[in-house]
Amino acid sequence: MKALVYHGPGKKAWEEKPKPAIKESTDAIVKVVKTTICGTDLHILKGDVPAVTDGRILGHEGVGVIEEAGPAVTNFKKGDRVLISCITSDGKCEACKKGMYSHCVNGGWILGHLIDGTQAEYVRIPYADTSLYAVPPGVDEGALVMLSDILPTGFEVGVRNGAVKPGDTVAIVGGGPVGLAALLTAQFYSPAELIMVDLDDNRLEVAERLGATHTVNSGDGKAVDKVMALTGGKGVDVAIEAVGIPATFDVCQEIVAAGGHVANVGVHGKSVSLKLEKLWIRNVTITTGLVDTNTTPMLLKNVVAGRLAPRKLITHEFMLDDVVKAYETFANAAKERALKVIIKSAD
Repeated sequence: MKALVYHGPGKKAWEEKPKPAIKESTDAIVKVVKTTICGTDLHILKGDVPAVTDGRILGHEGVGVIEEAGPAVTNFKKGDRVLISCITSDGKCEACKKGMYSHCVNGGWILGHLIDGTQAEYVRIPYADTSLYAVPPGVDEGALVMLSDILPTGFEVGVRNGAVKPGDTVAIVGGGPVGLAALLTAQFYSPAELIMVDLDDNRLEVAERLGATHTVNSGDGKAVDKVMALTGGKGVDVAIEAVGIPATFDVCQEIVAAGGHVANVGVHGKSVSLKLEKLWIRNVTITTGLVDTNTTPMLLKNVVAGRLAPRKLITHEFMLDDVVKAYETFANAAKERALKVIIKSAD
């Protein structure tokens, strides 16, 4: 089969790899129908995730069809269409029983990280019964790919960890796909104001269409001043960091109000400066997290009901053979006006 393979920082190739096979009775082999590229994949290619080794197939999101199910798989059979979760869960360990699937002792974030991922014609999914979701008939499968990772990530690590509540003023620093996912799902809680901060005017325009009440272009280095002006000098109740670089984390520290929350979502490859000398006296809560995907069933229900529209996050579509071109488009998002890209198989 063909797959997108990592060969060290800055190196990737679309090449031939062996088709995966069942290793454990709880495995399923899934033919990938649609997949996508995550900002985390770009971090991997920068060398920010050293656990990813030469030869790894990238990708941790997708929708597909069961090609083969191990003998212990009871929820799925050959031919079933499934949503692939970015987090693998055995459903039995102590962490999983707490709903903290990201720290499953036998799983967690392993696809495209510690085992081969979804940017390929086929992928092996361990613990299929608890790591896949049935695709409802008639649902837009491209939109469902957004439920593999970015929607639960934006919601769980940004909105829920940030304790967004009715009437809050929320700033999201970073208007990429995860930041926009946080913007969409924050509206479940009726915040009074949603401020999107980004360098890219196109993304700010999208944010306005998706519900942002204010947008701030941070290209002039004055994002903090602009947000503080919008809030009458008080700052925001919740600052969601959705980029993963020191500069955006700094903005969040500067704009959070007394008693507020800084919810870090971004994948950081470098240390940041924690301004504890300013924050300790202001009753500020800082949270971090890796998505658990324990909200995926709820988000799926909202998509099916038409209450959540992740299709709006998709800007480009490519065939699987054009995955390298898809990476070029996604990596040059500002120039290409790209948000999420969908990569689909020929059949």
